[in-house]
Amino acid sequence: MAEIELSGIGKSFGDTVALDAVTLTVPDGAFMVLLGPTGAGKTTTLRIVAGLDRPDAGEVRIGGTAVTGMTPAQRNVAMVFQQYSLYPHMSVRENLAFPLKSPLLRTPPDRIARKVQEVAETLQIAHKLDNRATTLSGGEMQRVSIGRALVRNPAVYLMDEPLSSLDAKLRADLRIELKNIQAGSGATFLYVTHDQIEAMTMATHVGVLDRGRLVQIGSPREIYEDPVSLYAASRLGQPRINLLPADLFGERPPGARTIGLRPEQIHQGEGADSTVTRVEHLGDQTRLHLSFLGHDLITVTDAHTGLRPGDTVKIRPERPFFFDATGARVH
Repeated sequence: MAEIELSGIGKSFGDTVALDAVTLTVPDGAFMVLLGPTGAGKTTTLRIVAGLDRPDAGEVRIGGTAVTGMTPAQRNVAMVFQQYSLYPHMSVRENLAFPLKSPLLRTPPDRIARKVQEVAETLQIAHKLDNRATTLSGGEMQRVSIGRALVRNPAVYLMDEPLSSLDAKLRADLRIELKNIQAGSGATFLYVTHDQIEAMTMATHVGVLDRGRLVQIGSPREIYEDPVSLYAASRLGQPRINLLPADLFGERPPGARTIGLRPEQIHQGEGADSTVTRVEHLGDQTRLHLSFLGHDLITVTDAHTGLRPGDTVKIRPERPFFFDATGARVH
C-alpha cells in the first residue's frame, strides 16, 4: 500500500475553479474521506489522483513517486464509481476476474481463481459467482463493483460515492464491510462522499472541501469537536448544529456573529425558558425541538422523557462555538 500526496493542486473548467491549491497527504493505511456537497471538488480530486484528469498546477505522488504524467494503468490504483460499471454479458466470476487478466499484471489462472473466490466470500456474493450481472440486485451489483477493485491489491483504492444509490440497510451493511476490509488489509482508501454518516463511521481522517478549497483536515471526532469554521461545523453532526445569533444567550466574544450549539452543548434544567414544539422518540434517544426567543433549535434528551409540545424547558449554552461574519471560528 502507499501514501498519497497532493501538492498545490489546481484545476479549472473554463471560468469555474474546481480545485484551488489543494495540498493533502493521505497516510499509508489511512481511510481518508473527502467530505463536501456537490461542487466542492471531491470527484475532481479523485479523478486527478487516478489520472483520469490532469491538474493545471501542482503535483501528485503515490508511494513517494511523482505520477502526474503517468496513465491510470501505470499508477496502480483501483477506482470504484457511484454507478456499477459491470460487464452485463459476463457472470459475476468473470467480472471479478477481468481486472486480473490485464496483460500488465500477468496473473496466473490459479491465482485469479483463488483471489476471486476470496473476495466473493468477503463480500458475501460467493453464491452468485455463476450468475449473470444483469440478474443481480443493486446491492449485489455494487458489491461486485467493489470486488473488482479489491481483487487487484493496488497501491491505493479510490471510491467515488459508491454507496449513494443503495437503500439505507445496504448502505449500513456495506459501510461496515468496507471499513472491516480496509482495517484488516491495511489498505489506503481515498473515499469521497457528501454523507456525514459515512465520514463519521468509516474515516480515520476527514478532509472538508468547500468550493475547491480544503478547509480542515482531522479525525471525524476532531472536526466535530473543534471545527475551524461554521462551514466545517455544519458538515458533521446529526442532528445538525444549531446556528443562532451570537448574543441570543447574552454575552458574546468580540467579533462573533453566530453561536453554534450541537445538541449536547445545550444544557437543560437551568437558564432561560424555552418551549417544546415537537418531540421525536427515536428509541435510544429523544430529540426535542424547542423555540427560544423566536428561534428554533434541536437538542436531545432522555429516551423516556415525558415532555410534550407546549412544555417549558430551561436551557443554557455549554462550551458553544462562536463564528464571525465570514464564518471563521473566533472561540
